[in-house]
Amino acid sequence: MLTVALIGNPNTGKSSLFNTLTSSYEYVGNWSGVTVEKKVGLLKNKQGQLVDLPGIYSLSPLSKDEGITTQYLLQEEYSFLLNVIDASQLKRNLHLTLQLLEVGKPLIIALNMIDVAKRRGLQIDVKALSEMLQVPIAPVLARSGAGCHELSQHIATYQPNQSRSFQLQYGSIIDEAIIELSERLPEETKYKRWLALQFFEENSIVRALLESQLPKEWLAELQLTTENAIRKLSGVSPRQYIQHVRSEAIDSLMNKCVQQKNEIAIPFSERIDQIVTNKYLGIPLFLAAMYVTFKLTFEWVGGPLSDLLDGFLHGKVNDMLNIFLDQVGASEAIHSVIINGIVAGVGGVLVFIPQIFVLFGIISFIEDSGYMARVATVMDKLMELVGLNGKAFIPMIIGFGCNVPGIMAARSIEQPKERLLTILLTPLMSCSARLTVYSLFVGTFFPKNQAIIVLSLYVIGILVALLLAKVFSLTIFKEEKSIFVIELPPYRLPQWTTLFRGTWEKGKGFVKKAGSFIFGGSVTIWLLSYSGPSGWNLPMEKSFLHVIGNLIAPLLTPLGFGNWQAGASLISGFFAKEVVVSTMNIIYKAPSEEQLQGILSNFFTPLQAYCFMAFILLYVPCLATVGVIKKETSSSRWTWFAVTYSLCVAYFLTFIIFKIGTLLGFA
Repeated sequence: MLTVALIGNPNTGKSSLFNTLTSSYEYVGNWSGVTVEKKVGLLKNKQGQLVDLPGIYSLSPLSKDEGITTQYLLQEEYSFLLNVIDASQLKRNLHLTLQLLEVGKPLIIALNMIDVAKRRGLQIDVKALSEMLQVPIAPVLARSGAGCHELSQHIATYQPNQSRSFQLQYGSIIDEAIIELSERLPEETKYKRWLALQFFEENSIVRALLESQLPKEWLAELQLTTENAIRKLSGVSPRQYIQHVRSEAIDSLMNKCVQQKNEIAIPFSERIDQIVTNKYLGIPLFLAAMYVTFKLTFEWVGGPLSDLLDGFLHGKVNDMLNIFLDQVGASEAIHSVIINGIVAGVGGVLVFIPQIFVLFGIISFIEDSGYMARVATVMDKLMELVGLNGKAFIPMIIGFGCNVPGIMAARSIEQPKERLLTILLTPLMSCSARLTVYSLFVGTFFPKNQAIIVLSLYVIGILVALLLAKVFSLTIFKEEKSIFVIELPPYRLPQWTTLFRGTWEKGKGFVKKAGSFIFGGSVTIWLLSYSGPSGWNLPMEKSFLHVIGNLIAPLLTPLGFGNWQAGASLISGFFAKEVVVSTMNIIYKAPSEEQLQGILSNFFTPLQAYCFMAFILLYVPCLATVGVIKKETSSSRWTWFAVTYSLCVAYFLTFIIFKIGTLLGFA
């Protein structure tokens, strides 16, 4: 069976092409590093599989996700490479293509975005380029699918040209060093010439491999001898010299295969960027976009839909279940666990599904439109002040949906210390799970200002993360040289199918969690509320849940919400933040969201409610987030640090908010 490795620069349409060729959906975004792991799909023709590798600019990796591609090429078995090229950025994309040709494996080029190239006045002679590179080239439009059927057939019937001999000559010094190194490698070693080239290009993964096969002293001597000779000849390092030779070869290809026609004076994307990336307007426009997002989520669209769903779940569904349980003669315990446990707990979370999907839909629109990369660019100066760069803000934005993929997206950050710092700070971003808590409380205490209250919580999360980034970078993490390179893709109007898929992929995780984790948590919370030290079917005041909440309540009194119900909810929130709402539904035995809001108004003031939401925002990450922190850092020490510092920060900041609010007369 064929195994095709899909590889290319970021934002070339690689993931979109993967979806088209495999009829399966994988996450598509518009910034560098979105595909942080290889992903596998079955080709439509059923004759093989397609492996989607992270977007990279070079086979010499700078970041963790770029290293995945190099390791795949070295360690895995694959039939041939499918290189996706952005036709409108042909010159830059060819740098990777030449490196792939040097690997020596069969190669097909998918020349994507040919429509954009034409609008920019580029006329590409595809046939001439194919002949010069000695590989097949298929023009495609990955977004619309044009040319993809022909490409799919081409893949299925492709017979690699074994006589292909495309090979750049780097001059006698480099070529002789390549031969000398290749001859010393074990006979069974694959890609000898490419390994030697990558060694002189300072590829860290290749160097580690060669040092495991050859004496380090000999390799160091060969490198020093070659470097001295190259510097004497050209005044640059071997790496710079090799890249210069490639650049000259690419210039020759461009001169022979590409003609520049009249181009539009100022492209559409550049005209918009003059506004959205303006140093004065960029951040205010981002905050305005977030404000509109929350208005749509809580007031204009998501809120009314949630009210309708709440009426359905706690009206018709609840009544039908009660009738059914009465007819089958269900015991009091069974009746209680279904109505007061499952329906109250899971149903209390499910009512927020419309708001969650509206939020995810807007995030998907922002990603697919190309605006996300601009946000990172706008934030770069601010992030630089606190010891990070703009690329670190992308995982944080992803964290608005869910902290888990946000932390995983930190793999695209080149510097290890910045990557670790981003992992530790991303859980401070307000995820969709917290949104269920916000929705409940702002609907109760701030019905006329829901969007601005939620926006303030998101801003608090960002500001706290930036402040801690500065503190950590000056203390725990010593500053290191930062690299900020990010692709600014052209603005595009997202396709409805892609937008729908992106929203569904984000939102279905929330639905799955409601059907599994929240279901289990709700049953557990009901069990703790139904039983106690003295037996079963007890009043809430004698239950285990009351005992647990009372242990926590005194610690919460300085924060303004020192009641046992809040304490019990926060404990359950460690497993999943949505379970906070489930726990409150079960504790207060509220048959609907509207009635729960009425009950909460007797236990919280607006100031206490805001403090509770602020604490939920910042206190310990959920169990899934803690797990991914452990996986990404490979360190129990850093995992415990993430849990501990966030709890301390949450306590301190909530205490300050409560005291200031009290002094201002909001108590």
